[in-house]
Amino acid sequence: MEHVIATWIVRIWQNHALGEYAPSWEPGGHHSPNSLFAAAMHQGGWAMQIPTPELYYKLLRKHHVLIHPRRGVKILGLYYYDPVLEEPRFQGPSARGGRHGGRWVVRSDRRDRRKVFLQDPDDHETWHHLRWTGLPPEGEVPAFSDKTVEALMADVRLRKLKVLSDTELLPALLEILRSAAPVDQWPTQMTRKEKVSRSRLASQGRAAASDRPPATAPSAGETSPYADGGEQAEPSWPREARTVQAAVDADLRRRRKDLEEPPEAPQLLDDALRQRSLLLLPDLDDDEPGDDA
Repeated sequence: MEHVIATWIVRIWQNHALGEYAPSWEPGGHHSPNSLFAAAMHQGGWAMQIPTPELYYKLLRKHHVLIHPRRGVKILGLYYYDPVLEEPRFQGPSARGGRHGGRWVVRSDRRDRRKVFLQDPDDHETWHHLRWTGLPPEGEVPAFSDKTVEALMADVRLRKLKVLSDTELLPALLEILRSAAPVDQWPTQMTRKEKVSRSRLASQGRAAASDRPPATAPSAGETSPYADGGEQAEPSWPREARTVQAAVDADLRRRRKDLEEPPEAPQLLDDALRQRSLLLLPDLDDDEPGDDA
């Protein structure tokens, strides 16, 4: 379809004669889009300007948000965080005025919701990558789009879950990515609509990774849409199945390890009261040498 449209534009549209849209400097002449383009080039020439890689961020969707002191920024239901938000310059409101005064501008890519981007207020050529707080500290989670997040939020509302942190959303997200059908039977068990949705999600993740300029200092856990880093090659169903299944297995191992570790014993009530009470005198053993003198 792309080839058909491009052929029609070049062979037909660009060469058809203009009627009521003829130029004002020669309304009775015969002109086409190609002839007007040639006249413009003859008059002003052509200035080649190569856009900078940072143009990718400026074309993304904007969100005007406040920075939570501990959780980061909330973008369309998900929280994103990076240690750079702990710096004093990000602790208060931004210097922006007008309708969105005091809020910070964060940009997100609809094709890959694993991270969002915040422009440095002191150096506008630097962009900070904020990772979704639900991502594990290590391992691989496939790229997921806005549609997947909408399905995730709908599932949370349907089951009436009370989510305290985004890490609790990761198992539900992986379950949506894995789908109900066995991963090794995706090509035969899935409907045509499900196949198209899977292919679109995979291609969007690769396109987002290829469009994004390389970060000068990648954050921890920076990963590609696929575990083996094959963004350039067309992913096959077995490869995507292995990627999703590996993410599910890694999440199960992390949860199992958390259950095996014994919980930290709470502080004794007497010790807690002694720390907070202002009426208790210090023990004699706590006196420093030389106090008797």
